[in-house]
Parts: sequence; C-alpha cells; structure tokens
Amino acid sequence: MRETPFHFRTITEISEEIASKRLSPVEVTTAMLERIEQLDSQLKSYATVIAEQAMAAAQAAEREITNGMYRGPLHGIPIAVKDLCFTKSVRTMGGVEVLAEHVPAFDGTVITKLASAGAVLLGKLNLTEGAMGGYNPNFAIPQNPWNPDRWTGSSSSGSGVATAAGLCFGSLGSDTGGSIRFPSAACGVVGIKPTWGRVSRYGVLALAESMDHVGPMTRSVADAGILLEAIAGSDPNDPTSLPDPVPNMLEGVGQDLRGIRIGFDEHYATNGIDVELADAVRAGVDILSDQGAEIVEVELPDVDEYVSAWPTLCAAEAVAAHAATYPSQRDAYGPWFRGWLDMGAKVTGAVYAKANNLRAACTGHLRRVFQEIDVLVCPSMSAPPHAITPEILYGAYDPRHPKFQRFTVPYNYNGAPTLSVPCGMNSEGLPLSIQFVGKHLAEPLLCRVGHAYESATPWQDLHPDV
Repeated sequence: MRETPFHFRTITEISEEIASKRLSPVEVTTAMLERIEQLDSQLKSYATVIAEQAMAAAQAAEREITNGMYRGPLHGIPIAVKDLCFTKSVRTMGGVEVLAEHVPAFDGTVITKLASAGAVLLGKLNLTEGAMGGYNPNFAIPQNPWNPDRWTGSSSSGSGVATAAGLCFGSLGSDTGGSIRFPSAACGVVGIKPTWGRVSRYGVLALAESMDHVGPMTRSVADAGILLEAIAGSDPNDPTSLPDPVPNMLEGVGQDLRGIRIGFDEHYATNGIDVELADAVRAGVDILSDQGAEIVEVELPDVDEYVSAWPTLCAAEAVAAHAATYPSQRDAYGPWFRGWLDMGAKVTGAVYAKANNLRAACTGHLRRVFQEIDVLVCPSMSAPPHAITPEILYGAYDPRHPKFQRFTVPYNYNGAPTLSVPCGMNSEGLPLSIQFVGKHLAEPLLCRVGHAYESATPWQDLHPDV
C-alpha cells in the first residue's frame, strides 16, 4: 500500500482493512470526526455534523462485522451527503434560508440505501442556494482546499471540498447543469453523474426535475463505482427511476481498453478552452490510446447554441420545485437565487417549448455521434477554478457564456452518464479534470475507462495541503 495519510486513503483501501478486522469502524469514524473538528471551521464544507448518530452507526457496524455479518465495501465507511438529501430527524436545508428549520420525517432513498450498505453518515454538506449558482448570504461558503480564493464548483461545493480535504471517504452530490462535474474538477476529485433515473430522486430537494441527477464524489474511480452501485436501482417511490437491474459497476475494471472506441472532437474539446487544460485532455487521449483504445475522430455540432436554452428550462422548473415558498416568501431568498426564480416565473409556455425543442435537437445530434463510439472524451469544465468575489458568490444572477457549460449541460439534456477524473495540475497549482461520457447505463464501461486512465497517471496521489 502506498504511503498515503490515513484521511486521504480510498474506500477500497479502508474497506479491506475493516473487512479483515485490522481496523474498526469506530476508529475510522472517530478519526474523521476529529479531522472535521480541526479543519472544517476553515473549510466550511459541512452544514450539519451528526457526530452522535455517526458514532452509533460505527458501533453498530463494528458489532456486525465482529459477528461475521459483513455487508460489503461500504460497511463502516464514513461518508457525507449534500444537504439536499432528506435525512430523518436531521435538518435538510438545500442552502435555502426558508428551509433552515426543515427537518424531514423520513429518509430519502439514497440515505436508506447507504444505511443498508452499512455506511456511516457523518453529516450534511453545504451547497449553493437551491443548488444553483450563488449562496444565500446567511449560509457558509465552502473554501477550495487548493486555494481559498478560487471557485469550489458551485452547487455540490461542500461535497467537493469535504472529499478533497479528507473530511469523508466519499460523498453524494447532485447535478442539473454541472454540479457534480464542476466541484469534482475544481477540487480535484472523481465524480460520476449517472444515467438519469439510475439513482432515485425520492427525498431529494429538486432544482429542475427533468435534469436532476444524484451521484457519488470520491478520491478514486473504483470508489465512485462502489458508491454508485450502493445507491442505484429502481424505486417504487420514484416512477422516473429506471427498472434496469443494477450491474457490478466495477466489472472490467483493471482490464486494458482494447476494443473500446473513444471519440474525440478536438474543436469541441479545445476551442476557446484554457490552454493548459486543453493540453492535459489531449495528453489524456494519448494515454487512452496507449491503453489499447481506438481513438475515433468525431464531429459535434456547435453545442453552445443549444446550451443557451438551459437557463430557461432550469429556471422555469425551479419555480415549480419551490412553489411552496416562492413567491410567497420571495424576499427570504438570496439575491442570486431570487433573481433566478424571478426569471423562471416570467417563462411562458411557448418560450419553454422553444427551449425544450433545442434540448431535443441537441440530444438528437449526440445520439448520432454515439452511433460510432462507446465513450466521448472532453474536459469536465472549460477552465481551472476561477477567482471568486463577493459579487460572484452573493450577488444577483449574472448570465454566463454558454461555453461555461459546454461540457456539462448536453449530458443533462440527454441524461447520459459521465465520469470526471483529475488529469493534472496547472502552473498555478490548481487541479484539471478530464471527462468521459457514455451511452445510457454504461457506467461500468466508464469506470473501466476511467480506472485505466487513472492507473496510468499520478494524479490520484495528489492531495491539497490542508
């Protein structure tokens, strides 16, 4: 085993020691809670720490394992979840001040599934207001552990920070237009946005239900596969969840990439993109070729035109999601999200229909591209994490160029699975990220490709100095 500080080790590594009883869930959980106590007043990744419940879960896991009832690789592993996931008797705020006293009477399906796998829940993680772009002024802002003056990736920012800083062994985030991929890229961790419907959204606060995805964020590809397998599956409480059986997400991991067709559109992936990031992605394509993959030149349409429809769709659906508190408690929302909801309230049926037609056209173009390939490779976002200002964090909604979401929104539109993996550091010491996009339900193949890439590079061993 490589020399890695305990808190930065992977689920795969820790679970082996727990299963063999060389390490106890109580020891691991105690160490995590102590690290949170030491560091999170600065990093601000947690909205709520549930230390008493976590220790009780760790003790229960230890008793089960001692008695020969080992449940699998998450048994006794401390994890945390984005504060959108309903947790019984624990406040679930969604970064929204009007929900500051919201205490669910039941667990969301992902929480139930994690408990069934024996995971130890440490707490709930901070996020932007309503899982959109800005924070409520009365809520804490997670700090990027690589550089506190840089962006943490928007919505699932607490999940990215806690995972990167070793304040949990894995976390859950959600993604409507990039919010698993952006914080994974900004904080230098692995993130899977699963196929839409692969993971139940029952008991998860919505932003835009037709594009919301829940998925794992971890420090290795194998760990992401383990977490995804635990939370995936059909759910009678969520009719949009897929009935397809949950596969072994790590099937094929460790094999080379012979026979796999990986598409690359250099113009799409590099035009107008940060130069160091573009170079890192090109280098990643060469590594995939060295692993045996067939690199196929493909041509995507100008997706920026289609991405421009996303704010209309998302904002209109957000109004529906917040109908219980908007507009009745409009003034309690922060400037950024209040402006977003105000914009959504003005969207007419005809305007929404036009935007939805652009979404359908984008999905159709991508369907044709994927006829010739198994996986598409591109950046996870268009640049390293940018500098932040109070205006960016708390100010009114400010539209961004569609390039900002070029590599995210198209795969929220069509619900395709994606995997983001660290692919280097830039000259300022900030993480870079490569993204693999698959066909629907192709998460095991993405894990195979991502693991092959990860195994051929040193980036998994890089951690922020916190």
